[in-house]
Amino acid sequence: MALSVEDQLAIQQLYAKYNHAIDSGNGAGWAATFAADGVFSSATGTFTGTEQLQGFGDGFAKRLKARHWVNNLVIDGDGAKATGSCYLVLYRLTPGEQPAANILTTAIYNDELAKGPDGAWRFTKRTVTGDA
Repeated sequence: MALSVEDQLAIQQLYAKYNHAIDSGNGAGWAATFAADGVFSSATGTFTGTEQLQGFGDGFAKRLKARHWVNNLVIDGDGAKATGSCYLVLYRLTPGEQPAANILTTAIYNDELAKGPDGAWRFTKRTVTGDA
């Protein structure tokens, strides 16, 4: 069974909510895009479970003012599980300077997702692989 259009749209919204939450320093909102035992891995480290994820999310905006820009999303799955992949361009924001933003890095996200008992899609595993 392929993903329904509704599931595809819900997953796209999940990706957007993830980016808005991390960029605004909303650690609880960012952690909520993951399953309770979700795993996030990047060059910064591996963070597992809501508490660690929220800690990472709370600290991100304190360390760096940024905008995550993702595109070329490819998702596949059934009604309960999915895989996703997209490109990331991470902009460092430098208000008051010229230029006001510059590319910090580019990367690819490789994701595993699951639909919870509440019907909401969440990341179960997200791995960031930098291009550099």
